[in-house]
Amino acid sequence: MQESEIYLTINEIARDIFEDDTVVLGPGTVAADVENWDSFNHINLIVAVERAFGLRFKTAEFESLQNVGEFVALIVVKLGAEKR
Repeated sequence: MQESEIYLTINEIARDIFEDDTVVLGPGTVAADVENWDSFNHINLIVAVERAFGLRFKTAEFESLQNVGEFVALIVVKLGAEKR
């Protein structure tokens, strides 16, 4: 799966979770950039992404992420590991 496909999926998920059809998550997006991105919706986003991609994240994996770009990079790595 290419990064562009991952961004499309994450944006669909984010629009649903944040209840805002105008949300666009890019590589440099951080939680403070999105209205309604609080700790509760943060967890909802992670769980929804896990379901969408068939992945499981460990707490330590996403605690150190600085932006959406790093989250997408993590998804790419985990999807690659799943194929092995």
